[in-house]
Amino acid sequence: MPDRAIPMLDIAPFLQDPDSAAAGRFVDELRDACHDVGFAHLVGHGVPPELEARLIAQSEAFLALPLPEREALALTNSAAFRGYTRLGDERTQGTADWRDQLDFGPEQTAPPPGHDGPAWLRLRGPNQWPASLPELGPTALAWLDAMHTVGVEVLRALARGLGQTADAFDHAFIPTHDLHAKIIRYPTGNPDSDQGVGLHHDSGVLTFILQHEVAGLEVQLGDEMVLVEPQPGAYVMNLGAMMQTATSGYLRATPHRVVSPTGERDRLSVALFFNPAFESTFEPIELPAELAGRTRPDTVDLKGEPIHTLFGENNLKVRLRSHPDVAARHYPDVVG
Repeated sequence: MPDRAIPMLDIAPFLQDPDSAAAGRFVDELRDACHDVGFAHLVGHGVPPELEARLIAQSEAFLALPLPEREALALTNSAAFRGYTRLGDERTQGTADWRDQLDFGPEQTAPPPGHDGPAWLRLRGPNQWPASLPELGPTALAWLDAMHTVGVEVLRALARGLGQTADAFDHAFIPTHDLHAKIIRYPTGNPDSDQGVGLHHDSGVLTFILQHEVAGLEVQLGDEMVLVEPQPGAYVMNLGAMMQTATSGYLRATPHRVVSPTGERDRLSVALFFNPAFESTFEPIELPAELAGRTRPDTVDLKGEPIHTLFGENNLKVRLRSHPDVAARHYPDVVG
């Protein structure tokens, strides 16, 4: 199946005037893409190209640092899952992924040791940045702020398309949110398999992926895996499991994977998981009759485990499964 199966959507008319006829066409196209495919290329988003270029350059500089300097920022230092993960240390469906990455999010204060709140509060905390790259942190956080604006507007358009008020999802992202991002390298030369990251669907609300030149992302559509080629100026956008359950399956959290590159160049991408505040719940919403008749209720993930409506619970479940070393160090009371 060709890449044109993934539609190209221009959000610019909606950003300029959400009540215009052109914006209305975007709303319909967005809703249909999220129902039929669960993936789209998003252009017209307004994120400055020079900011994206700086982020890519800083990401490449980080990944070129000596391994001991990267490992000093090990993810195992952080209960909030912020920091560097070596090749093979993250797992999908129980199998090691062939990628290394730097996880970051908004700068937050960690709860005090021995706090009596839920375990998922430990998912908040500070980032780890390399002292030798003083521009990486400010650049990554500026990009995070720009993408927050994009994500809020996409959700406002989706809300309209689903027959809700435009601000139906605002409460989960304004004023507090728990966005999480990854700078990811998929190296060539995978010695064991072609698994860059295994087949999965995302656990949250929305995901945005900035692909840099080298392809590898594949989307499961029917019985086929469709390669999603990088498109200049576009973010790959897809739905997470919480939006699937909140719409009783009308919106699709489509399984996808990344295959390791086979050429001479590594693959680089920056993935933003547009996560709501951990306290947020996404209960099923009441859809208009013409949409409700096309739902596909599904409340379990690919492992057959329940998709929680409270985001903190859902996010922690997935992270503990993906990073057993962090789980053992910082969550023995949960995994034990």
